[in-house]
Formats: sequence, C-alpha cells, structure tokens
Amino acid sequence: MASSSSSGNPIPAPEAVQVLVSLLGDESHVVKRASMAALRDIAAINPPLVLECCSTVSRGGRRRFGNMSGLFQVMASAVRALEKRDVDPPFMAKLAKIATAEMISSKELNADWQRAAAGLLVAIGSHLPDLMMEEIFLHLSGPNSALPAMVQILADFASADFTPRLKDVLSRVLPILGNVRDAHRPIFANAFKCWCQASWQYSMDFPSTSLLDADVMSFLNSAFELLLRVWATSKDLKVRVSAVEALGQMVGLITHAQLKAALPRLVPTILELYKKDLDVAFLATISLHNLLNASLLSENGPPLLDFEELLVILSTLLPVVCIHNDSREQSDFSVGLKTYNEVQHCFLTVGLVYPEDLFMFLLNCRLKEEPLTFGALCVLKHLLPRLSEAWHSKRPLLIEAVKLLLDEQSLGVRKALSELVVIMASHCYLVGPSGELFVEYLVRNCALSDQESNVLENSKEVIRSNSNYHVFQYKRLEVKSGAVCLTELRSICEKGLLLLTITIPEMEHVLWPFLLKMIIPRAYTSAAATVCRCISELCRHGSSYANTMLSECRARSDIPNPEELFARLVVLLHNPLAREQLATQVLTVLYYLAPLFPRNINLFWQDEIPKMKAYVSDTDDLKQDPSYQETWDDMIINFLAESLDVIQDTEWVVSLGNAFSRQYELYTSDDEHSALLHRCLGILLQKVDDRLYVLEKINWMYKQANITIPSNRLGLAKAMGLVAASHLDTVLEKLKDILDNVGQSIFQRILSFFSDRGRMEESDDIHAALALMYGYAARYAPSTVIEARIDALVGTNMLSRLLHVRHPTAKQAVITAIDLLGRAVINAAESGASFPLKRRDQLLDYILTLMGRDDDDDDDFAESSLELLHTQALALSACTTLVSVEPKLTIETRNHVMKATLGFFALPNDPSDVVNPLIENLITLLCAILLTSGEDGRSRAEQLLHILRQIDQYVCSPVEYQRKRSCLAVYEMLLKFKSVCISGYCALGNHGSCTHSKQIDRTLHGKFSNLPSAFVLPSRESLCLGDRVITYLPRCADTNSEVRKISAEILDLFFSISLSLPRSVGSSFGVDIELSYSALSSLEDVIAILRSDASIDPSEVFNRVVSSVCVLLMKDELVAALHCCTGAICDKIKQSAEGAIQAVTDFVMKRGNELNEMDVSRTTQSLLLAAAQVTEKYLRQETLAAVSFLYIVDYFLNDEKISSLAENTSSKIVFKEVLATAARDIVTKDISRLRGGWSMQDAFYAFSQHIVLSCLFLEHVISVLNQSPIFKDDPEKGDSSSHRVESHIQDNILQAAIFALTAFFRGGGKIGKKAVEQSYASVLVALTLQLGSCHGLATSGEQEPLQALLVAFQAFCECVGDLEMGKILARDGEQNENEKWINLIGDLSGCISIKRPKEVPAICLILTKSLDRHQRFQREAAAAALSEFVRFSDGLNSQLEEMVEALCRHASDESATVRCLCLRGLVQIPSIHILQYSNQVLGVILALLEDSDESVQLTSVSCLLKVLESSPISAVEPILINLSVRLRNLQTCTKVKMRANAFAALGSLSNYGVGAEREAFLEQVHAAFPRLVLHIHDDDLSVRLACRSTLKRIAPLMELEGMFALFNAHSFNSDHRSDYEDFVRELAKLFSLRLPSRVDTYMTSTIQAFDAPWPTIQANAIYFASSMLSVSDDQHILALYYTRVFGMLISKMSRSADEIVRATCSSALGLLLKSTNLLLWRTP
Repeated sequence: MASSSSSGNPIPAPEAVQVLVSLLGDESHVVKRASMAALRDIAAINPPLVLECCSTVSRGGRRRFGNMSGLFQVMASAVRALEKRDVDPPFMAKLAKIATAEMISSKELNADWQRAAAGLLVAIGSHLPDLMMEEIFLHLSGPNSALPAMVQILADFASADFTPRLKDVLSRVLPILGNVRDAHRPIFANAFKCWCQASWQYSMDFPSTSLLDADVMSFLNSAFELLLRVWATSKDLKVRVSAVEALGQMVGLITHAQLKAALPRLVPTILELYKKDLDVAFLATISLHNLLNASLLSENGPPLLDFEELLVILSTLLPVVCIHNDSREQSDFSVGLKTYNEVQHCFLTVGLVYPEDLFMFLLNCRLKEEPLTFGALCVLKHLLPRLSEAWHSKRPLLIEAVKLLLDEQSLGVRKALSELVVIMASHCYLVGPSGELFVEYLVRNCALSDQESNVLENSKEVIRSNSNYHVFQYKRLEVKSGAVCLTELRSICEKGLLLLTITIPEMEHVLWPFLLKMIIPRAYTSAAATVCRCISELCRHGSSYANTMLSECRARSDIPNPEELFARLVVLLHNPLAREQLATQVLTVLYYLAPLFPRNINLFWQDEIPKMKAYVSDTDDLKQDPSYQETWDDMIINFLAESLDVIQDTEWVVSLGNAFSRQYELYTSDDEHSALLHRCLGILLQKVDDRLYVLEKINWMYKQANITIPSNRLGLAKAMGLVAASHLDTVLEKLKDILDNVGQSIFQRILSFFSDRGRMEESDDIHAALALMYGYAARYAPSTVIEARIDALVGTNMLSRLLHVRHPTAKQAVITAIDLLGRAVINAAESGASFPLKRRDQLLDYILTLMGRDDDDDDDFAESSLELLHTQALALSACTTLVSVEPKLTIETRNHVMKATLGFFALPNDPSDVVNPLIENLITLLCAILLTSGEDGRSRAEQLLHILRQIDQYVCSPVEYQRKRSCLAVYEMLLKFKSVCISGYCALGNHGSCTHSKQIDRTLHGKFSNLPSAFVLPSRESLCLGDRVITYLPRCADTNSEVRKISAEILDLFFSISLSLPRSVGSSFGVDIELSYSALSSLEDVIAILRSDASIDPSEVFNRVVSSVCVLLMKDELVAALHCCTGAICDKIKQSAEGAIQAVTDFVMKRGNELNEMDVSRTTQSLLLAAAQVTEKYLRQETLAAVSFLYIVDYFLNDEKISSLAENTSSKIVFKEVLATAARDIVTKDISRLRGGWSMQDAFYAFSQHIVLSCLFLEHVISVLNQSPIFKDDPEKGDSSSHRVESHIQDNILQAAIFALTAFFRGGGKIGKKAVEQSYASVLVALTLQLGSCHGLATSGEQEPLQALLVAFQAFCECVGDLEMGKILARDGEQNENEKWINLIGDLSGCISIKRPKEVPAICLILTKSLDRHQRFQREAAAAALSEFVRFSDGLNSQLEEMVEALCRHASDESATVRCLCLRGLVQIPSIHILQYSNQVLGVILALLEDSDESVQLTSVSCLLKVLESSPISAVEPILINLSVRLRNLQTCTKVKMRANAFAALGSLSNYGVGAEREAFLEQVHAAFPRLVLHIHDDDLSVRLACRSTLKRIAPLMELEGMFALFNAHSFNSDHRSDYEDFVRELAKLFSLRLPSRVDTYMTSTIQAFDAPWPTIQANAIYFASSMLSVSDDQHILALYYTRVFGMLISKMSRSADEIVRATCSSALGLLLKSTNLLLWRTP
C-alpha cells in the first residue's frame, strides 16, 4: 500500500487541501458535497492540516467565502478527530474566536452557518470545555446580539461534561435573564430545558455525586420563579409554550416547598395552553405529566395536591382525549396519538395516588357534557386493567353507571362504551342479567345499518363554549367527541362480540343460550350474521357437552322455540351476498342447532347444508350469474320442502306454519324477505292436509301481502301456486272471491278514470296480483286436473276481467300469467296429459294488445320506454309459449303475430341489457312459428321462405345492428328447420341422424306417396336457393365481422340442407355431387377460420365463400341468383355492394359457359338496372365492368378492334403506338375528367384481359421502364439539368407506362393476374428499381412520379394477392428519408421471400445484374432488395456464389448506402452457407472498418458482431489482431452506437483468442481494458451494457482470481455513481494484488483519458487512476505517477468547468491523501 511505502518525493498535500477547501464555495452542490466528504476523510487522518487550511480561508468571514456553513462543519469534524495529544489550546482558542466572531457579526439567528459555527464550538468543548465556555462567557455579559446564539450553544453542549459546570453557566445567564427580549426567550427556555434534562441524566448515571448544591438550587429557584411569573404569562404563545416546557423539566429539580408554592400559578398556566392547537396541547401534556409525577409521587413527602385540587386538571384533560379520536389527517394523527397516551399517563399517575376518588370522578363525568363522558369512558378503558385491584370493590358501581349510558345516542360515546364493555368482560365484570344487558348492547350496535348513519350523525353534540371546564379548540373548530363513522362503531362491536365468544371462557354462560334470543327481534336483523357466527363458535366449542347446552336452551322460557328459530333463519337466508356472509353463517347455525329440531332432520341437514354453503361460498362467481337470486331462492324453498318431508310430524309442521305467520311483523312490505316468507309459508301449506288451516293461512298471507310492490306480489303469487299444488280448488275459490270483491265492472273502471285515479291504480294492483296467482296456480297444479280448470278459466272469459289494466307492472303481471297458463299446458303434454288450449288465438291477441302503448295513456299511467321494453320482452316470451301449444297456428294468426313483432328488429341498441333479451325472445318466437305452423317438410319450407322474405328488409338495412339481429334470426331459423326437416327424419322416415342422409340415392325416392305426411321432405327447389343466396351473399362482405361470420354460416346451412333434400326428376345437378361436398367442406373451413380468428382479411374470406357458392349452386339456381342480383348490387353498404359485384363477376367467369342467350340477356338487364340505381361512381363503374365482362365471355368485347389488330399484326408496334397516344393524352388532356372515362384505359383493360396479348403487353411495358428509367440525373455527379436528354413526350411515355401497369393490374382479372404471375420477378424488380428512382425525384421536390408509382405498386399487390406487401406500401411508401425508403424495400423483399419463395431465384438473378446500373438510386434499391433476399437463399447454391461475388464487388461502390447494403447482405447469408464465404465476408468487413464514412464503419461493426457468431476460428484468426486494432480505434468514436458495438465486438473476438494468436490478442485486451472500465459508467446505457458484457467475456483470458466474483457483484451492474466508485476501488485492489505488472500500462492509458471529450469519462479516469495509486505498493509506479496524477487533480479541480470532474477530483484527492504516509506530506 502507498501508506506503507515511499515514493521519495513529498506530495503537495497542503495545496490539495487548500483547493478542496476552496471548492467548498463552489456553485455546484455536487462539488460542495464531494469536497466536504473528501475533507472529512482527510480530517480523520490529519486534522491539524485541515484545520489550518480552513482557518486560513475563514479569516475573511462570510464576505470572502460563501459557504461558511460547510467550512465550519469540516472544521468541527476535524476537531472531533483530534487526538488529545494533538489538541493545541491556543489554536483551539483561535478557532473558537473565529466561530464566535462569525456568530456575533450578524443579528441573524439560526442561520445554517450559525448552526455550523455552534457545532464547531461544541466540538471544541468536547476537548476543552473550559476554553469553549470561557469564550462563550465573554459574550454573555451585557447587551449583545449574540447572546441567544451563545445560549443555544450551551444548550447543545448539555452533556456529561457540561453538568459539573452548570453553576458557572447559571451564574452568568441569570443576571441577563431578565433583560432577554420576547423573540429570544424561547431559546433561553429551551436551554433551561436541556440543562435540566442533562442534570437528571447525570444524577441517574452518577447517583453518588450530587451537583445540586445550595447555589445551584438558588439559581434554579430564581430561574423557575422568573419563568413562572413572567415568561409563562407572556402574550407571545411561543414564549409561553417554551417556558412551560422548561418548567415541566425543572419541577423535578426545585425544592418541594417551592414547588408547592408554585402550583397555584403553574397549574392554570399549563391548563391555559389547552385552548391552543394540537402541538401545543401535546407539549403542555408532557409538562403536566412531569408536574403530576413531581407533585404526587415524590419521595420527599406527601402529595402536594389534594384530589379536589386535581379536579380542574382532570376536567381539562378529559376533552383532550377527543384529540386522538377526531384527528384523521395523517399529519395530525401521530401527534394526537402521542397526546392521548400522555393524557392517559396523567390519569394513571393520579390513579396510583387517589384510585377511589378518581373512580368516582370518572363515574360522575357521565352525567355532564358529551366530551367529558367520552373522555371518562376512554380513561376507564385504559385504567381498568392497571387499577383492577384498587377498583375491585367498585364493580357494582361501575356496572350500574355503565348501564345508564346504554341509551346514549352519540356514536363516539357508543364506541368508547363498547370498548369498555369488552374490557369489563375480560375482567369478569359481566355476569348474570347485567351481562346479558351488555351483550344485547353490543348486538344492537352490530345491527346498525347504513341507512341509520345520517340520523345518528345529526344527533352528535358538541362541547358548549359556556362550559365550566377548559375547552380544547382544535383547528378553530368545536371538538366533537364522537367523530366516529357508523361503520367503525359497527366493526368495533362485531369484533368485540366475537372476542367475548372466542377468547373469554367465562362469557359462555352469559352468551348461551341468550344469543338465540337475539336472532328474532326485527331491530337486530342486521346483526344476524355476527350473532350466528358467535352461536356457531359457542356450539363448536361446547360440542363435548352439547346435551347440557340443549337442556339450558329448553329450560329458559324466554328463549324462542325451535319453530320460531327455524322460521326466522330460513327467511334470513334470502340474500346470498349479504354482509359478513350471512347465508353461510345461518346455514352453519342450522347445522349446529339440528339437535333442537325433530331427530330425523339431523342426517338430512348434514348432507344438504354443506352443498348450499358451497353454492354461496364464492360470491364473485355468484355475481357472474344474473339469475343467482332466483336460483338461490328456489334452493331455499326446496331445502324447506325436503326438510318438511323428512320431519313427517304434522303437529310440528303446523306449529312451524304458525311461526311463519307471526314472522310477517319482522319485515317491511318492501323488503324482499317478505316475498320469500310468502313462498316459505306456501310450500309448508302444500304439505298440510287440513283444508281449514290452509284456507286460514292463505287468507292471512293475502292480508299481510302488499300487492302494490311487484316483488311482494310475485312472492305471493308463487306462494299461492305452491299451495295450489295440493289445494287447487281452495286456492281457486280464494282467487275467485278476490276477483268478485274487486267491485268494479268495466263500466265502473271507465267512470273511475274520471273520478278516482287512486282506486283505479289499486284495482290494477289487485288485478295484477290475481293474474299472477292464477298463472302460478296453473303452473304448479297437478297435470291430471289442470285441463278442466284452464278450460273454465279461459272459456268463461274470466281472464278478460284481468285485461283492463293500465299500469306497466300490472300489464307485465297479466302477460306473465298468460305465459304461465301456456307453460302449464306444455307441462301437461310432457306428462302425457296433452290437450289443446282453447281460445289460444284470443289469448295471443290479448298479449299483443297489452304489449302495445295505449294511445290514451295520460301522465299517471304512461309507460316509460324502459318499462315498455320490459313489457314487450315478456310479451314475446309469452307469445312463444302460446305458439308452441296445440292447436296449430292459422295463417291469419301467424301473419297477425309477425306483423306486430317484426318491427322490434328496428329497436335501437340502448339500453342493451333490455333490448338484447327482447331480440332473443323475438328470434325464439320466429323459430317457434316456423316449427309449429307446418304439417310437413314442404309446408315448413313455405313457412320458412315467407318469414325470411319478411325479414329481408332488415337483412339489407343500412343500420348495422338491424343487419346483425336479422342475420342471427335467419341463422337460428335455419338451424331449427334443419333439425326438424333433415335431422328429424331422413328420406326413409328414420328419426335422428342416420347413414341415409347423404349416402342414399335421392333419385330413388323422388316420390314420397308411400310415406306418412310427416315424413315428406321439402324439395331443393322449394328453398329458392338462387334468390336466398344472392340475398345473403353481400352480407359476407359486410363491415361487421359478426355479420360476415353469421352470413357465411347461413349459406353453409342452406347448402347443407339442400344437399340432404331430394331434387325434382327434371332438375340438373349442374356439378358432380362429390365436388359439391368438397365445396361445402371448403365453406365450412372458412367458417371455422372466422370463428377462431375474426381479424382475418375479409376479402380473402369473401373470395373463398364465393368460390364455394359458385360450385354449390345448380344451373337454374345460378341463373336465378344472377337475375335477382339488382338488389344485392344496390346494397346500402358499399363493401357489400362491391362483394355482390365481385360475386356476379366470379359466377359469370367460372360458369358463364352454362348460360344461354336468354340467361345472358336477362342478367345483363339486371346489371344495367343496378348500374342505373347505384349512386356511387365507383360502384357504377364496377357494375359496368361486370357487364363488359359478361359480353367478353359472350365474345362481344367493347375494344375488339384494338385487340384484333394487336393479335393479327406486330404487337410491339401497336403497343408502342398505344403508349405514345396515351402519353399525348397525358400532356394535352385532363384524363381524370374526361366524360365517359379515358379510352386508353379501356384499351389497357382490353389488353390485360386478352388471353394472348396480356403477356406481350406486360412484357413491353416492363421493357420500356427498364430501358428509360424515370430518374436520369444523379445529384452526386453535378448539375442534373445537363443530363436530361429525353423530350417531354418521352418522359410522359414513362408515365403512361406506369398508368398502363396500374390499369393492367386492376383490370386484368384472372387473365391479367396470370400474366403478372408468369412475369412476377421482372415486374417486381422493375417496380422496385423505379421506386428507388422516384424516391430520388421526391427528394428534389417532385412528388407526382412517386405517387403514381405507389398507386401502380399497390395495384400490383392487389392483383397478385400480396395484401401484406400492400399494407407495407401504404404505411411507409411516401417516406422520403434515405433510411426509411431503403427499409421499405427491405420489408417488401422480406415479405416476398416468405409469401413467394419460388420467385426468389429469378428475382435475385435480375437484381444481381441491376447492381451495375448507372443510376445511384436504382443501385441502392437493387442492393436493398438483394441484401434482404440473401437471407432466403438456402436453396440457391449455384446462384448464391454469383450474388456474393456481386455484393463483394459493390462493397467498394461510390455510394456509401450501396456499400452498407452490400455488407448487410453479406452477413445475412444463411447459416448453412456462411462458413463457405466467411473469409470473403470478413475481408470486406476488415476493409470497411476504416471507411471514410462513419455510417459504413457503423454498419461494419454491426455486421462484424453478427458474423462472429458463426465464423470458424480458421477464418478469424489470421485477421484477429487487425480487427482488434481497428475496433480499439472505433471505441473512442463520439457516436454512441459505434462505441457500444465496438466494445461488444471486442468481447465477441475473445472467443477466438485461444490459439496461436492468444498472447498477441491478450495484449490487445490489456490495451483496451482501462477503456472498458471507464465506459462501464458511460453516459449511455447501451455502452454501459456492452462494456459489462465484454468484461465478463474477456475475464477468462486474463485468468485473475477474484475477477468473476467482482464482475457478478452489485456494484458492477449498478448504474449509480457511488456503486461504480466502489467497483473501481475493488478492481484496483485486485490489480495491485494479482496483476501488478500491468498497472503501469493501465495507468498510462487511464491518464490519457483525463482529456476525453466526455466529462463523465474524465471523472471515471480520474477516479480509476487515483484508486490504482491509492492501493499500489510498487515504488516504481508511485514514483512515476503519484506526483503527476496529484498535480493533474489539483489542476483539474481548480480549472475544470464540469461539476462531475471537480467533484470526482475532490473525492480522488481524499482517496490519495488517505492512502499516503503522513511523512510524505509536504508541509507549508
């Protein structure tokens, strides 16, 4: 180490310290902190030098040195570090004078520099206390602005060394105490507080030594009197508070007599402070606590205060208890809690001396103001465990006093009282009846509901300002002793009750069986969950003596009987989501209380209750089911029904029924528990045979029901239905009696409309309830007896009396009742007792009438739109039910229902939660009409077509949700049709799926006269497939993905059904049957894709659908589809209309040869009609194109002459003339506005569609583009105008060629596409090269050629189906930046390589030759494409060599972009070939590492990184050293990415430094190692990561023990500066220990980095060099570098403009000085 050796030359340590001291005044806080840290480190080893330098600087004071605070802090650290032998009293005196001189030079107080100067004086006092005090004493005499600061220093110095000198301090301070101004009095008071605390501590540490002699006591008494009589009465609050704090510490030191005399004045003074804020109250309470300890618990005599004298103190403290309870802000909460604890300590002190008096005082406080009551309860709660022995005899008094508070309404008081009750229970205060009273109190608070909170909050009272006691005003608000929320109180009581149950065994005799009594009262309903949990815990713990517990329960007459308990608990099960898992707790109680009930119930409940608990255990899962409440209520009723079946005790069941009847008073009519109670009583009456009893109870049930509330009405109706299952006639008699007693005929209702609306609404409620009761009576009644009752009900028009309701809920009830009647008929049929529903059509008419909006509704009965939708949804469901019963629907009824309901398809989407179920009900209704309206398959087919045609208007609607709904309806009806007509019976009459469905020959069963009519299948012709297909096919191109999917499924269903149906004898199959099934399978594959991936390209899906449909259609169906295409083409959705046109075109293209002249004529008329009706020009053109194509198919081309001329003459001449003419048009005309379109474009279309000419024309256009590139000038070669030799017409020929290509791609159809596919490579390369040329023009401001080319390129992508390539062009096509359009070509090439791998060889061959073109932008485009295609050249063995040769050759191209791209292409050679070309690639990289262009260098380094991943050692080893040298040169590049890659590449080269070149490469590693260390903490993250990775990779080559551990340490991987410095120090130690021979080289390289262009690297180099020197033992190294580095640090520290450099120099100097032998320090 440097500290143990000598370099032979003294170092300028004083100069370094002086510079560090001067940096304390630096403007940078970072530098200030670093220099201070360094000086403190130096001060630890040479404090005199630091003190000398600091004292020199400090002589000028603050005027000459700006950071006196930092200076004094350093000096204080140095003084504390002095050894005793080094303490020089004169010098210390000098420093003390410097500090005091600064302090007295300003009138400021408590400035940072003053506090630092005080710290220096305190540090001096730790060595020379007398000297420090003498210096301070000099400034304590007479008026002096520094007096407060001096006293503050003495306060800070209050320690063991200070206490023996207390007399001297007091003797000097007391004379000036009377003249201290108010502003400075808090400082003096604080000093007295500190001195007294120090004295107390000294007396505890040295009990045998007494410092408080008569003089000291006299001084203290004088100070005490002054503080008490003058300062404590000051008008300044700060003075009063500080004086009280000091007095609180002094009361334990003054004499007993003086304290007694001072109490009458001191106590009111302290109590007066409680009128202030929270912090003041806390300080006052501390002093009061000290005062009470000194006055009451003193060992020197009796208590100085009688209890009567303490009353005012206690009365003032009680409201302070509210502080903690009211403080809710985080900043106040901790202070409030501390104050609360101090207050409790005060009461405990009083209680230790006057326990009985305090007890009675606290009991009497309950009769006074609320805050006093609250405070008394809190104190009792706190003191009861601590004074339990002293208060043991007071138990009865406490219990009686607490009883009187049980009716208190304040939440705060109730909270404190509840907590006290729990404490009392834990000390066995709660026994007998009084214990039950307190338990009930807790239960009552547990039953608080959220609705009560407002009432209770309003009942809170505040302390009145005219109180006889001191009022604590917190934040200028009146204190509420009870700022407690209802939830908090409820939670406290719930937890308290559980604690009593679980943790206090003595409470078991109080709680059991008393808690059973708490289940029944209505007021305690909200506490049921907690009470049930406590009962369960008691039963669980008392299971060993269960018989005793049951005996206790039966022995008490005030405990509810089992029937009452069971009735109450069953109804409480209603809400499975109730708070505190009420349902689970109730079920648990029933499980444990099973022995109370009849014996045979126990086993059943043991099996059933766990199942019900499992259902309600996961509430989150339960909420996902919208019908969870209905399901749970049904489970409760079933549980009750099965329990009654198991019990089989008629007497007990009747008693239970009586209990249910009495429970109505426990629930309000709007409580949903009432509805469940109705059902519970109903299921019980179902089990009773006594008709009179049943009649009595249903009368009682109806009397208790509030039928104006829908839920209660529904519960009553279900209950009546349950009773009707056993007592149908009794229930019907009751209902008839109710109906007869309504007392109003229709005429009377009309009169009441004008007279008494209230009676009319009441009548509606009665009729609604009656309707529901009739409905549920029919629903639950036995099937064997229901027919006659329903016939009577319907046949006698009894229902009609219920139909004249106007209220929405009443309408819904009547509709529900009719629905239930229909369901009863269906259930009877399922049970084998089928019968037709009489007047079914009349009931349907009733429903349709009720679901409509009444025109004469006024405001009182007008339905809201939401209520109307609910009514309509119920009506649709009821219609479905009625349609499903016998007899079959007539056509008139069907049409009537459909006319009234189909309009619902047009309902708006919102509210979706109501509309969506309504639409589902509508679809279900339509399916029911389809299934029940026909007699056989043929009639059902007719019904299907009728319904579908009615829905067509919505299928083609412009509104998206209407299309979606109607398509879904079609799909569902087809499913039903298929299940009944196809899956229901095969052609041979077999039911269900059978092998005959597809395998039998349909022609053998053309006639079905020998089969029953039910088995007759519809014919394929009856489905009108052509008409249906052209209706739904446009929807397969819809904008909505769901509509597209459903439409495809509709077509699949149509064809699936059609292939299973017989064909007429004369019909033609059109296509082979196997081909049809293949097409159907293809269509099903498309549907499977749509179901799994909705994001698939819609156009591709549509193409596949059209292809399948084209195969599946028979010839006559195809003709029908073409004849009906007008509506499809005129579809209101653009995409759908386009799809229809495409479908028609595909039909004609693929099967046009099947059309006869008449078919073509009629199809043409349809297309022309569509063209006349469409409004968009684009669609009109597409339609006309379809017409043209139709004529082409029929050999009537519009441009037949041109095509024929080209076919029979030299096509090139014609093509050239056409392009020339097009060019002239471009120059002379606005081709975009020509009326009727541009004729040349039609010519291009004709060429593209000609089977012979398409290929020739495309070849000619490509040759024109290749021979005459658009961009002929090169900016790199001088003036571009000198190179423009083409005429204006010639330039436009090129533009015409682009237009021709665009038209060819767009209008060529299959023929054109085929031609493009055949010439794919040449077309693509031509477009790619032109893309480069056009981007060159775009950079000079000419955008038009680029835009035209992009249009052509997009058309090409669409033509060949390369949609992904089109997306790439659309995204980045117009990016003009060099890098972006190069990347665009690369992306296109990559896309082609993946999509069309077979085209890659031909494309690469053309591109290889294109590298020799003259135009720079074309070469760049070719290089960009070829470099990407190289990646996919796995199978191009022979051609790859030619490509590599061309890329290597052009790696020296004059364009830097070409050089980069060629290099990028070389490193992307596939891995199976890269080894073959490694030498060539590495040679190119090595050459380009020294390229003059930085972008080429960067590309070279990046490519080197990639190629090194797979290069063999034989290829890298010969150039390993050259590569290393070039990489080292690039590591100092200013570009971040270059540096990062260069460092990373060096790490990759380490894999090859293992052979013959190992030693040479290791030298390169050592040469680069310091730079790696410095850049570990580079400003850029990527550089840091690269350096860390490289260091880890080269570590094995260096073979240093401990390096791996260091490189895995946190400091190595951290980005924090402090961690980096830790790492550097550890690395320096490692080098010094393990690799001393390399330190010289490292030092040289590191010192060179002192002048790096980056301040951070300079700082890193400084610290690294200093670290190596600080740990080095090598005298040669120290002699060479120590003095040099030391000097450079001093220079940079004083001259550098970068704060990080100055700060690091400071730290480095401290490091060096700490490590150096003190003998080497040159002294001044």
